[in-house]
Amino acid sequence: MPPRTARRFLLPALLLSIGAGALIDSHFMHWGAQLELYWREQAVPPAARAAGIWLPDYRLAREATLSGLEQDETSGLTWNPPSDTLFTVTGKHPKLVELSRDGQVLRSIALVGFADPEAVEALGDGRLAIVDERHHLLAVFRLAADAQRLDLADTARYDLGFADAGNKGFEGLAWNPRTRRLLLAKERDPLGLFSLPLPDAADAGVTLEALPSASLPVRDLSSLTVDPRSGRTLLLSDESRLLLELDEQGRPFSFLSLFGGRNGLTGSIAQPEGVTMDAQGNIYVVGEPNRFYVFSRQPGSTPR
Repeated sequence: MPPRTARRFLLPALLLSIGAGALIDSHFMHWGAQLELYWREQAVPPAARAAGIWLPDYRLAREATLSGLEQDETSGLTWNPPSDTLFTVTGKHPKLVELSRDGQVLRSIALVGFADPEAVEALGDGRLAIVDERHHLLAVFRLAADAQRLDLADTARYDLGFADAGNKGFEGLAWNPRTRRLLLAKERDPLGLFSLPLPDAADAGVTLEALPSASLPVRDLSSLTVDPRSGRTLLLSDESRLLLELDEQGRPFSFLSLFGGRNGLTGSIAQPEGVTMDAQGNIYVVGEPNRFYVFSRQPGSTPR
């Protein structure tokens, strides 16, 4: 090819390369760290895999649409052991929604006074907690079996701070029954993990303890949960389309891609916003606006 012709094709090729690099950076931030984690996974012995969740053994078992929530935005998810059901919250029209473990909507409770509920968690003692991102608060309450509405004024409320975080505040909430502490995930700018003891109803404030998070191979944090069997933490990232297992020291241990064509998914999970686990080790994910997914350990996988 003559030099002048070569130069004519060089600029478009260079611009295409830069554009592709920007796309990779936008959607696969920390991809190098994820690749490193993949190679580290290959060297993990079976005993260590069995001690944790070990996400490479999981595949999609069920995918469904949450009926009646088409105009809502599901966010956050928790498994409630006493009822063996799931709870999620919706932000566009604030509601607390109870689901069966196969994704059937059982009831919807109007959330009065809430502005932007982003996370919900069962606390193990019959109480539930909701994080309202816009109000920067944690609301703790008991839910009556026949409740049709819940007023924020009737809950115990705790200021979480970060008043200047805007719409990049706390999006994840989990309860660790082993440490008797709550875990909170700040979405981004910057993303962060925090821990705090379950507040006393008589206290007006909370003290957050920052946890290491700078090395997490994700762009944002959408949700988190604690495995009731192993005590390991699962992090969900919307922008990275990733589930990430952390070990007891908070280090990345294994991961599960949420892109189409991986782990039984036909299409990518567009906006994964909530994750939880049950006592059998099943993993549940909700995505905006009303998608529902169940991932289960495959027969013949690493034994627990």
